[in-house]
Amino acid sequence: MAISTTIKSIQDIMRKDVGVDGDAQRIGQLVWMLFLKIFDDREQEWEMFNEDYRSPIPEPLRWRRWAADPEGMTGDELKEFVDTMLFPGLQQLQARGDDYRGVVIRNVFEDAYNYMKSGQLMRQVINKLQDGVNFNKASERHELGDMYEQILKDLQSAGNSGEFYTPRAVTRFMVDRVDPKLSESVMDPACGTGGFLTCTIDHKRKHYVTTPEDEQTLQRTIHGVEKKPLPHLLATTNLILHGIEVPDQVKHDNTLARPLISWGPKERVDVIVANPPFGGMEEDGIETNFPQAFRTRETADLFMTLFIHLLKDGGRAAVVLPDGFLFGEGMKTRLKEKLLTECNLHTIVRLPNGVFNPYTGIKTNLLFFTKGRPTEAVWYYEHPYPEGVKNYSKTRPMKVEEFQTEIDWWGDESDGFATRQETQQAWRVPIEEIQARHYNLDIKNPYQGEQVSHDPDELLAQYAQQQAEIQELRDQLKEILGDALSHTSQDLTNQEAPHQEEEQA
Repeated sequence: MAISTTIKSIQDIMRKDVGVDGDAQRIGQLVWMLFLKIFDDREQEWEMFNEDYRSPIPEPLRWRRWAADPEGMTGDELKEFVDTMLFPGLQQLQARGDDYRGVVIRNVFEDAYNYMKSGQLMRQVINKLQDGVNFNKASERHELGDMYEQILKDLQSAGNSGEFYTPRAVTRFMVDRVDPKLSESVMDPACGTGGFLTCTIDHKRKHYVTTPEDEQTLQRTIHGVEKKPLPHLLATTNLILHGIEVPDQVKHDNTLARPLISWGPKERVDVIVANPPFGGMEEDGIETNFPQAFRTRETADLFMTLFIHLLKDGGRAAVVLPDGFLFGEGMKTRLKEKLLTECNLHTIVRLPNGVFNPYTGIKTNLLFFTKGRPTEAVWYYEHPYPEGVKNYSKTRPMKVEEFQTEIDWWGDESDGFATRQETQQAWRVPIEEIQARHYNLDIKNPYQGEQVSHDPDELLAQYAQQQAEIQELRDQLKEILGDALSHTSQDLTNQEAPHQEEEQA
């Protein structure tokens, strides 16, 4: 049975359970179980290659002991075991020497929750997972990655949980352009479900990993922080699926809760790739961790201040931000001035509407910058819809191939992007013009006139509007002509009257 079919049948079983309410809870329930199953599969691998391997999980709590037997405990016994033994036991695990696997598991279960009320239905779910998922089979490992991607997309549709998912086409393009080298440290301080981190792992493996030592170097260079429990659990599982053995470098924390000044030189990183949550407000007091000039409760702005601070000299960043950041004033103006003074903001890719559909229709931009020298000019690239596409949707998402035109145009930062040309999609704006605009970066494409729409509803609305305007003009003309004619007839009457008087005389 295909893994995707297994997952679908598991979600159908969960729908019968009165304790599980909605997609987000179903996914949370599925993922902690999936995590334990995958971890058990990995342990079998580690035991095979290392006879000294000792599990961080106490024997009675290991998946193979309580879950793997399809005839094992069920009903109330299973429910009580999970609630009173499994969760409390996993929430108390510690590191053993320099083996942090126990800490990873504890962090995952710190805020996980068993929503299921029926032990019988839970046993059905466990059996489906046991039969349908085997992480140690190479053929299934790839399929499991694809299936996990689908879980993340499902989560995007589960209301406000959508902020955790950035379309894969966008993450792949951004990572490709900042091109993290093998030993460069890469951080996503608002990592959600780990999309940028897993893209970075794939990128480094494809371009730079050739030996087992290279792989060990890679494992040490990936860092993320996520404050919400469900995406943190999803990110940890995602990294295990991508072959990170001990993903203790994904912390369950709020990066903004630390005073900016406390991030020391040793914590600076080479590359930041991120899609900070925008539109959100931080709780009272968080802004006091930042210098007076950059205090705000708007999450994305605080993260941007942090990104600039966290980059090493020469460090590179790619960040998703909404249009509001580009044209915003007040604190945003000071932040943009800081960005353009301390970093070279060399490229802004303006994305069309709907890239984040169905979660949000907000227009977004990809900002690429390098710390260490001021901006002399910003290049803009307006990303067009593909031929015949009017909007993106859940069934018609953006594809990574669409970015090939940007990649062909991009050039090289080492020569100041000397090969870049202005085109119908690309234009260059010198820093003097941006300063004259008080750092308003919302600069429209000078080569695009009014966009021509072929949407029938829009065209009909325009037609109706034009008809109304024409009718109004007709009415005005009638009025003017009416006035003119009445004045003319009045003048004629006035002229005729003296003639009549003369004749009478």
